[in-house]
Amino acid sequence: MTAASAVEAVFRIESARIIAGVARIVRDVGIAEELAQDALVAALEQWPESGVPDNPGAWLMATAKHRAIDLVRRRETYARKLAEMGRDLDGVSGEPDPGAVDPDRIDDDLLRLIFTACHPVLSTDARIALTLRLLGGLTTEEIARAFLTTEPAVAQRIVRAKRALGRAGVPFEVPYGPERAARLGSVLEVIYLVFNEGYAATVGDDWLRPGLCEDALRLARLLAGLMPREPEAHGLAALLELQASRTAARTGPDGAPVLLADQNRARWDRLLIRRGFAALLRASETAAETGQALGPYALQSAIAACHARAARYEDTDWAAIVALYGRLAALTPSPVVELNRAVAVSMAEGPAAGLVLVDALAADPALKGYHLLPSVRGDLLERMGRTDEARAAFVRAAELTRNERERALLLGRAGR
Repeated sequence: MTAASAVEAVFRIESARIIAGVARIVRDVGIAEELAQDALVAALEQWPESGVPDNPGAWLMATAKHRAIDLVRRRETYARKLAEMGRDLDGVSGEPDPGAVDPDRIDDDLLRLIFTACHPVLSTDARIALTLRLLGGLTTEEIARAFLTTEPAVAQRIVRAKRALGRAGVPFEVPYGPERAARLGSVLEVIYLVFNEGYAATVGDDWLRPGLCEDALRLARLLAGLMPREPEAHGLAALLELQASRTAARTGPDGAPVLLADQNRARWDRLLIRRGFAALLRASETAAETGQALGPYALQSAIAACHARAARYEDTDWAAIVALYGRLAALTPSPVVELNRAVAVSMAEGPAAGLVLVDALAADPALKGYHLLPSVRGDLLERMGRTDEARAAFVRAAELTRNERERALLLGRAGR
């Protein structure tokens, strides 16, 4: 691996942590992202000559923090900022010192960053897009795919969000009291979308991006610990634990996707499943204690738990899953939820029943260009023996997906 490719790979992994660490100093996420990019440029200039450091992520973090401190010192308000930062500046001087980066503070910084990006001064879409950009390191194209929207719209949303945060002087902190509760829903949605991008990448050559799943799972656990009496925080943690438990079984030796029906369940991570069951139980208990109904993440985790309890795909309690999707659809109406419910109905009542529901979604504008719609339709048609129609549906799904692994899978099904 060349020094340049090493820089790009490390920055992709570490960018969120670097931005979060720098934002704690400069109190501005837009400036923090610029300083992180400056550190990237410095690495591209120096590493080809000096070699890749033993701890490249820490080198980038320390370099970005030094530039942030230099910026603060140039401001007229440096004395006030110095008092606020306190021990954040202790020991940071001279050349970048990888040992100066305290790994125990990284999660706190990421938590502050995600709550800052989800501030009420921004629209819901802007909060999610900005956090995916800063926390997940996703490109605008990848975010657009996640939102089923256009890339220019996402880019404009992110730029406006950074400006709005700067104008409003949003503090870089974790909110408390009623404000924190009000902002939780947006934070949960952001973490969920970050996890999904890692769980089934929308673009690229890899089916999985485990780093994103790990970041999202860590943030979900942190939130559940931060808000122990919030059922949905536990519900999201349960969902991500149960979904992540399948990771090892979701790809074959060559990296090709393995569908749920074909997965070797012996490879599912039993520890993550137990953690997921425990988090789901906490969600149910806290909901009962606080007089709340189960929310959308708790319901989705209950669906995932049905799969985790089945020793074989054939043992899945599809009737229970259909009922849970019905409750989810009533709580948060969505064409994607309806598409998933159609799959469950097809397993419980037969493919013809599922196809009726899928065809009813064909005209929904939100699913235009959504590759899973023709993919699900192709599967149902194949099960009904309508092979020519199934082949056409799989080809159409392959044309719509931007993930190379998934495209190969869909074309393989079309050929079969």
